[in-house]
Amino acid sequence: MDPAQNTSAAGIGGSNGTTTMGYQTNDGTATASEDSKENLNQVINSIQKTLGLLHQLHLTVSSFTPASQLHLLQRLNSLVSELNSMTKLSEKCNIQVPMEVLSLIDDGKNPDEFTRDVINSCVARNQVTKGKTDAFKDLRKHILEELEETFPDEVDKYREIRAASAAEAKRQAQSQSVLPNGDAKVKSEL
Repeated sequence: MDPAQNTSAAGIGGSNGTTTMGYQTNDGTATASEDSKENLNQVINSIQKTLGLLHQLHLTVSSFTPASQLHLLQRLNSLVSELNSMTKLSEKCNIQVPMEVLSLIDDGKNPDEFTRDVINSCVARNQVTKGKTDAFKDLRKHILEELEETFPDEVDKYREIRAASAAEAKRQAQSQSVLPNGDAKVKSEL
């Protein structure tokens, strides 16, 4: 493979679980993720410019006189033009913000509360799932102990079959580049 054609993938996670993939070639050409970041930076700059225009407009309106009407109209036209530009730039960005975050902002709260609540919820669900997993492991262990007392020969055969099956699954996973949990291994080409 020609080194100039070698590409590597870089994933960027979204808040809704989606992933945006970008590719960068060795010759340093722009990538999809870099274009997305540039579009986002342009929108951010447009928002900052709009906020500045709104501040200037506020000052102009608060000290309005009939002589400053032309200046006010120019500022209004600048604001409309910048809002139009911002709308066009934002169409290039694919950002999804949960409604809960917008509600928190509207209520004057920190949007980081949403992130904290989501993480706490995930931790709680993870603990419940871990508890269930541990309970099933204990049940399996208890059942095997009871069966071993009653049917020792059958339990020995079961353990031999289970060990052989696990070894076979491990060999298949290694040969197919699959992780033991079923996920596929990703080889990065650098």
